[in-house]
Amino acid sequence: MKGLAAGIGVVFLSPILIAGTGMMLASSADAVQSSGSLSGCLTGIDSDKVAEQVTKILDGASGKDVHVEDLDLPAEQVPNAATIVATGLSLDVPKKGQIIALATAMQESRLRNLGYGDRDSLGLFQQRPSQGWGSAQQIRDPVYASEQFYKHLLKVDGWQQMTVTQAAQAVQKSGLPDAYAQWESLATALQSAIAKTFPGVDADGKDTNQDEKPSTSTTGCAPGQDGSGFGRIPEGSVPKGYSIPKDADPKARKAIEWAMHQLGTLYQWGGSCTNAHGPDPMGRCDCSSLMQQAYAHAGITLTRTTYTQVGEGKAVSPAHLKPGDLIFSRGTAARPEHVGMYMGEGLVIEAPRTTKPVRITPIKDWDILAARRVL
Repeated sequence: MKGLAAGIGVVFLSPILIAGTGMMLASSADAVQSSGSLSGCLTGIDSDKVAEQVTKILDGASGKDVHVEDLDLPAEQVPNAATIVATGLSLDVPKKGQIIALATAMQESRLRNLGYGDRDSLGLFQQRPSQGWGSAQQIRDPVYASEQFYKHLLKVDGWQQMTVTQAAQAVQKSGLPDAYAQWESLATALQSAIAKTFPGVDADGKDTNQDEKPSTSTTGCAPGQDGSGFGRIPEGSVPKGYSIPKDADPKARKAIEWAMHQLGTLYQWGGSCTNAHGPDPMGRCDCSSLMQQAYAHAGITLTRTTYTQVGEGKAVSPAHLKPGDLIFSRGTAARPEHVGMYMGEGLVIEAPRTTKPVRITPIKDWDILAARRVL
């Protein structure tokens, strides 16, 4: 999991100068300031270059040496774009819907979580509390704002057959209804680049692991000790016959018990895991926050991301795991992208990826790159 929180900054920009006197900007989408021109569509976008630069930002680059066409503050804008895509994936919104959302946010706020706008407009999509979009605080939450945009979009009859600008306008009702079209190329490149950063999900939000055979086990467990004896485990459930081993460390037991109480809650990229059953998506769990909060309830402090958790405690052999050990997969041993907690009995609890709930899986399905004992 890429433990990256979208930065929120209120940036003052110069007003757009639009030719023609007397032209009124009827919505905050049209009033948002930008250093980019509103005329002409973006053409010739180098998608590979965009993907390269986006990956740098999501891997923690400062943005100083990153250049994405028409993104003047990529360190702020790219994480906001990633939140829009992640929210779309979590709601099973098709790729086109994500592109529409990105193009809309580009036009409305230049992908900045603005604290100002025309009249009472706020946030990435310049939604208005007075128009029923939510409270000012809610609208300034990028996940909430994205969810609201998608919910309104999905209610538009025939939106998938519309052009990007037609669909965006059907939601936003802007005073410049054709302005969204200019961002379609950039939005498409951003969506493609960002979607590829979510392990197990392709650009269309489809689970790429559904038809894969289980990975070759690297645990050293014999059949029956690798979780295979439990058979198929329905997502979000505890397999029949499982109980935390009696010899588990008491703190590991507490961590496992707490994690099990989050079973079935939907994964949220960047979520804090502080209220996985609550209404706020950002209170849900991603893989590393599930580990962090589970151990926090056992009195153990862990860092936030897989990149840092892989350095916690001490290394252990995957062949000698104990309940509570953290196991890492995807990416590399030095920079893994996923983490789960060994539960004993050949089982692992994890928050797997966007569109999936917290679940228990057999360890035979894991390619373990590293394992750490944090007790």
